[in-house]
Amino acid sequence: MKNILITGGAGFIGSNFVRYLYNKYPDYRLIVLDALTYAGSVQNLPENGFSSERFEFWYGNVMNADLVDALVGKADIVFHFAAESHVTRSIFDNRLFFETDVLGTQVVSNAVLRNRERIELFVHISTSEVYGTAVGEVMDEDHPLNPMSPYAAAKCGADRLVYSYWQTYNIPAVIIRPFNNFGPYQHLEKVIPRFITSAIIGEPMTVHGDGSARRDFLFVDDHCEALDRVLHSDKQSVIGQVINLGTKRDVSVLEIAEILKSIMGEAHCDVEFVGNRPGQVFRHTCDASKAESLLGWRPSTSFEDGLRKTVDWYVANREWWEHQRWMRHIPIVTADGKRELH
Repeated sequence: MKNILITGGAGFIGSNFVRYLYNKYPDYRLIVLDALTYAGSVQNLPENGFSSERFEFWYGNVMNADLVDALVGKADIVFHFAAESHVTRSIFDNRLFFETDVLGTQVVSNAVLRNRERIELFVHISTSEVYGTAVGEVMDEDHPLNPMSPYAAAKCGADRLVYSYWQTYNIPAVIIRPFNNFGPYQHLEKVIPRFITSAIIGEPMTVHGDGSARRDFLFVDDHCEALDRVLHSDKQSVIGQVINLGTKRDVSVLEIAEILKSIMGEAHCDVEFVGNRPGQVFRHTCDASKAESLLGWRPSTSFEDGLRKTVDWYVANREWWEHQRWMRHIPIVTADGKRELH
């Protein structure tokens, strides 16, 4: 039996991974820590989890060193998802991002260090946002780190902090840099669920700038499969590594809107343009060669198929997202000095 601690396990990617493990590995014991901020909910967790002896939920913050140390002390493996994660919100209110993403990661890393005789693997979930805009055709793990928003800077600090702990203290850390994830249970502040729910309720899809910014979008189930392979890999082959997860294909924001029109129907999908977001990254395209060579992993879900699955989920689960409607837009000052809702 493995005892696995998942911080941020009630958020979007974390909860998808918790459900994945819960359903696939009945002999594993899962410990979830989450502060249940606006982007996390116990509704995201396994349906029968709270009545199961192999599932344990703790309501708490990664800044609570005593709690984190106690939970890490019960685990064999740690997956660290807990973070503030929305670029636009980091422009609106950035202090919390540095507290949670950097100092929270320091707390978790220190707990892993104190329990290093027990911990087999510490998987830190970073982000491709640490790279900034692509300087070449694709972005491998050696791409320069040029964070372009407070969120990206905070995640970059956390990323390098974990790396420094591996170098200094030899903790069993691996750093995962996923490109843009999408799928069920994602908060409406993110572009794909915001577009989908706008179409459902008959509002226009708001596009930043001219919609030409391009991202590599990874369906969340494929991300979970990759983390499963990290979990069950030869530990010495991944410890100390930074590993990108992506599809090697980039899609523009305007193309997402056009694909959704074809899936949901032209009549439901008007597009409205707003000012460009400050700190905008203009292109991300993943080189996932290391994930393929180390883990034998390739994403199996095309962007179009993942988008159809995501549309179907939001159509079928309106009661899950209806209360979030007021949080879909955030007031910011744009690069042109205008006040807009993004």
